[in-house]
Amino acid sequence: MSLPGERMVEQQGWLKGHRFLLLRRLSQFSILGLFFAGSHYGWTLLQGNLSSSSVLGVVPMTDPFVFSQLLLAGHMPELTAIVGALLVVGFYALVGGRSFCSWVCPVNIVTDAAAWLRRRLGLVKTTALSPRLRYWLLAMALLLPLLSGYIVWELVNPVSLLQRGLIFGISGGWSLIGLIFLFDLVITQRGWCRHLCPMGAFYSLIGKASVVRIRTPARQRCDDCMDCYKVCPEPQVLKPVLKGEQHGVAPVILDPNCTNCGRCIDVCAVDVFKPGTRFATEVEKKQ
Repeated sequence: MSLPGERMVEQQGWLKGHRFLLLRRLSQFSILGLFFAGSHYGWTLLQGNLSSSSVLGVVPMTDPFVFSQLLLAGHMPELTAIVGALLVVGFYALVGGRSFCSWVCPVNIVTDAAAWLRRRLGLVKTTALSPRLRYWLLAMALLLPLLSGYIVWELVNPVSLLQRGLIFGISGGWSLIGLIFLFDLVITQRGWCRHLCPMGAFYSLIGKASVVRIRTPARQRCDDCMDCYKVCPEPQVLKPVLKGEQHGVAPVILDPNCTNCGRCIDVCAVDVFKPGTRFATEVEKKQ
């Protein structure tokens, strides 16, 4: 059984068949490295963590999901935290909220590894879960601080636990990260990110009308090889554009759960996908 992207690699080379994957890993590890350097060596380029940080010691950045929990818990953040939350919201409202999941979140590395191993082992059995489940968990994560006065979710948030473990050596969350890996590998394909993660659900709401999108100007070339479906962390976003179900709109993936990861671009041997904006209108004819 061939693996997704093999034809792309054969025709256009390994580097082109993995360019967005490599850029994402560079982004994720660079962010972790800068946080590590800021914590251990005093570098000011990026200090703090994904919940609250600063760039060059001047520009504040606050995770809006944590910020929302603080507000619901009855805590009034300082002005710098408010400014930081607005800056982050503005950025992801432009580039796509789920871009955080594929370009920044360290848990994505774990879930991508589980998905890769599933393909290598030929594991196809998966337990059906509703993608709406993450929104119910998001509602619960926001309701708990309102009822308790504490940001309860941050005690078990895998994103925060993994980053702290990698940067500060705090090992309390490693067992949870291992469970997520096994859950994605054995129980449900892309189970954590696609079905459960309330943080991803929160960021999808931020990027609902984002400008940066994956477009499909050459969708008429699609030969139904299914490689894009196999690598996409949210494959349900592909059908409307590939099958022409978005009548009267541009050939652009508009679903807010698209992570803009670019893997569909990487593996498509007939170059159906391209990076772009939600305002794209051009359509190429089948060649």
